[in-house]
Amino acid sequence: MRKLMLNILTAVALVAMTGCNHKDLCFDHTHTLNVKVVFDWRNASDANPSSMELHLYGVPDNEASRYSFSGRDGGLIHIQGGKYNGLCFNNDNTDWALYRNISDIETFEIYTMDATMLQAYGLLSRAVPRAEGTEGERMASTPQMVWCDRQDEIDIPIDATDKTITLYPEEAVCHYTVDIDSIQNMDYLSGSTLDATISGMAEGYRQGQKSATDTKVTMPFELVADSDKNDLHAEFLTFGESPVTKNPHILTVYMILSDGSKWYYTFDVSQQIYNAPDPRHVHIVIHGLKLPKPMLAGGGLQPDVNDWNTDYVDITM
Repeated sequence: MRKLMLNILTAVALVAMTGCNHKDLCFDHTHTLNVKVVFDWRNASDANPSSMELHLYGVPDNEASRYSFSGRDGGLIHIQGGKYNGLCFNNDNTDWALYRNISDIETFEIYTMDATMLQAYGLLSRAVPRAEGTEGERMASTPQMVWCDRQDEIDIPIDATDKTITLYPEEAVCHYTVDIDSIQNMDYLSGSTLDATISGMAEGYRQGQKSATDTKVTMPFELVADSDKNDLHAEFLTFGESPVTKNPHILTVYMILSDGSKWYYTFDVSQQIYNAPDPRHVHIVIHGLKLPKPMLAGGGLQPDVNDWNTDYVDITM
C-alpha cells in the first residue's frame, strides 16, 4: 500500500513539473521601444510650426496612440513593436480648430467652429442677409495654416534597436485672394474694412485621405479698402471646395455708407474658382463697382441689421 501511494505521488510530481516547463515565464508584456520620429519639411520648406502631433493607428487592430512634439523637428517616442499607420499635423495656434471621427485614420477630420459674428462691422452672422440659395449653409470660420502627412505600414520590429519614422508634412489648406478694383464713390464708405462671405466652400479636411469634405459652408472674411487705388483686397485660407461636387460659389460684400445705409452686393465667382490654374491658390478678381451716393454724407449713424439694400452684379472678366 505504501509503495502504491509513493508511485502515485511521484507521478503527480512529474506531471506538475512537466506543466511548469513547457513555456518560458515572461513578466514584461509591453515590448516597448524607443523610436525616433523625424518631420522632413522638403514639401513645405517655409513652414515653421511651434509644435507637432503624431497619431499612430495599430494594424490591424486600429488602436490609436497620440504623441506631441515641441518644435517642428520631431523627437523620441516610446511604443510597442508592431505595424502602424501614421498621421501627423501641426498642433500650434489651433484654437480655431475642431476635430471629429479621430478614432480612424480614414475619417480623421479637422474643421472650424461657427462664425457667429462678422468682424468688420460687428454684426451677428445669423442676422445679415444671405445670397439666394445659400441661406441653409452653416456660417463657418476660415481655417488657419495646416500641415500634415500620412505614412502607412510603418513596421517597428519588437527587437529593433535603431528605428526612425519619417513623415513629410505639406500644406493642407488653400490660399484665396479677392480683389475688387475700379470702385466708384469709394469715399462714401464708413470705414476702411468691410465684411464679405463666400459660399459653397468645403466644411473641413480629412487629413488621412488628404481631401476636403463634401459638406458645404459659407465662410466670412474681411476686405481692406485702399482709397488711393479705389480697390478692396482680401487674403484668407479655406479647405477648398468639395472633391465630389462643384458647388456654386457666391461672393457677398457688405457695406455701410457714411449715412448709415447698408448695402450688400453679390457676385457669382464660381467660374473663377472652377477654372483657377492652381486650385490651392485661387485669385478672384472683380472689375468695376459703383457705390451709391449717401443721402447724408458724413452722417456717421451706427449700423444695425435692418433695411439692407441689395444689388446683384454681373462680373466683367
